[in-house]
This record gives sequence, C-alpha cells and structure tokens, in this order.
Amino acid sequence: MIIIADVLIIFLLFFGLFGISHTLFASDKIKKRIIEKAGTKIAFYRLFFNLISVLIFITIYEISPKPKSIIYDLKYPFDIIIFISQIFAGIGLLWSSYYVDWKEFIGVSQIIRYLKGTYNIEEMDERSTLIIKGPFKFIRHPVYFFSILFLGLRPTMNLFYLSMYLSLIIYFIIGSYYEERKLVNKFGDIYLEYQKNVPVIPFIKGFKHYEK
Repeated sequence: MIIIADVLIIFLLFFGLFGISHTLFASDKIKKRIIEKAGTKIAFYRLFFNLISVLIFITIYEISPKPKSIIYDLKYPFDIIIFISQIFAGIGLLWSSYYVDWKEFIGVSQIIRYLKGTYNIEEMDERSTLIIKGPFKFIRHPVYFFSILFLGLRPTMNLFYLSMYLSLIIYFIIGSYYEERKLVNKFGDIYLEYQKNVPVIPFIKGFKHYEK
C-alpha cells in the first residue's frame, strides 16, 4: 500500500502539479491577459516561465517519494543493446535540436528584440516558425519522440524512475496536443496539410491531434 501511495504522489506531483500548471501558464489565454497588463514586456515572460518551470521541476523531484523497487535489470547482452539504442535516440534528439531556435525557445531572443525596440506584441512570447526540415519531414514532434526514447531506454529501471517517466510521457502527449492546436490556428491549411503527410509516430499516418 505504501508503494502504491508513493506512485500516486509521484503522478500527482509530476503530472498533476508540474504538467497541468506548465500547460496552463503556457496557454495563449494567460499570455493575452499578461499583454493587457504589461504590453510588450511580455517579451520577458518566456525566460521567466522557463526558469520557474525548471525550479518547480527540481523542487518536485527533491520532495517526491523515491521508491527504489527494481522493475527490471537487464543482463548482457540486452543491457548493451539497450545502451546502444539509447545512443541512437540521443543522436536523433541532437539532430532534432539542431533545427530548433533555442535562443527563441529559452526566451533570450525576445528580450534582445525588446531592448532593440523591435518586439512585435502579436508574437506574444514567441516568434514561432513552421519547421519542415530534417527529422520534422518524418515526425511532427521529433524532440518529444526522441526524448521519450532516450529517457526510456535504460538497462535498469526502478519504480520511481518509471513513475516519473510515465508522467512525462503523458505530459508530452498533452503538450503536443496544445502545440498542434496553436500551429493550426497560426498556419491554417499549411499545417493541416502537414498533419496529413507527416505522422506523430513514425510510419503510423492518419493520427491527428487537432483539426480546425
């Protein structure tokens, strides 16, 4: 019973507290309210949001229960196979990251534009662009996909890590839904066509998160 309670607390903290609050404060509705009050100072929101998210995640990690029950411990040669697979997933993650504007994602570019007096308030907190290069030609959310693979391919798995990992997968799924919703609203038919041709999961077409 103690183990079940620990798992439920982990899900509540990582998915409930972190995931839902993170999604809420990343919503356009909240950003529009900030714009009404702060105007172009919304340029600082992205960096502030990311810093707070990291602090909340670290805090949740530290205070959450950490059941150490071993789910599996792979032996040779399966541990080597999983480790090599993780390396390939890491390469895929780096490949995907190459096409992401990390200065924009973190929030630095927004502040630079604000200081230069060139910030466009219609961008809200991010100048989003439609990326259809590299892995984005084959998967709509390659950063999420390769992150899930990289984090999950472990030769040893305990109950705490598995609980946290499953919470993050749920968060990635919900996060990709809201991300697609924004992209459809912004890019319209272009993104709808992209949805038709590029799957969320490799080789599985026809699955859509959101339609106009």
